Amino acid sequence: MTWSGVLLVTAVVWAVSLIRSVRLRALVYSLPLPMTLALVSSGHRVEGAQVVGVLGLNLFFVTVAFTYQRLRWPILLADGAGIAVYVALSAGLLAVGIPFGAALAGTLVLWLAAMLLLRRRARARPTPADARPSADARRDGLPALLKLMVIFVGAVLTTLLGAVLRGMVVTFPYSGVLVAVEARRQLVEFSRHFARNSLALVGFLTAYHYFQDVSPTVALGAGWAAFAVVAAALHLPLPSAGPTGPGRRR
Repeated sequence: MTWSGVLLVTAVVWAVSLIRSVRLRALVYSLPLPMTLALVSSGHRVEGAQVVGVLGLNLFFVTVAFTYQRLRWPILLADGAGIAVYVALSAGLLAVGIPFGAALAGTLVLWLAAMLLLRRRARARPTPADARPSADARRDGLPALLKLMVIFVGAVLTTLLGAVLRGMVVTFPYSGVLVAVEARRQLVEFSRHFARNSLALVGFLTAYHYFQDVSPTVALGAGWAAFAVVAAALHLPLPSAGPTGPGRRR
């Protein structure tokens, strides 16, 4: 990725670090900005492996959350474990060609299964309506300028690592490595919201795949349009069922 990509990753992570709402953080992070730059700068095509790569992004955050919160690893070591899982998945995907249709169908099935599982867990352990981020979740121990420098250096390092992944560079978690550090006290909640938003990334890659033979510009336009439509659909307010009583029956 070019220096413009490094600067964009830095800007995305910086923006995420300023957002207190975990739900909004996950939405901003899910914007396919690094994907767009990777596609423009590398010239890679979007095939089945890249769609499955969206699952790799989710596995990255699950791995970081598990090793950091359950195993009590330091956050940077947990980040390294997440990268290792993504790289291992990428190596397997690059070694075995996956037809796009099969990859898309499998990804959608796994996404739906994950959403059903998360909904079941949410019902079993409801979150209080007035729950707010703790003071620790809001505290930032680094001065703003130092924090920006750390983010920039991290973006350079992850960009160098992503450059060796060939086609899987498209879905490499460039800013995710740094976002995980920023959201470390809310990783489980962040991962849930990102898992939901990742369907919009699947929409982006699907539209790009079917229009990439027309032109890269048309493919990117179609991809962003698909992302916007799916993201909007995911965040539409669900209709609430009103009380059912004798006075409301017809």
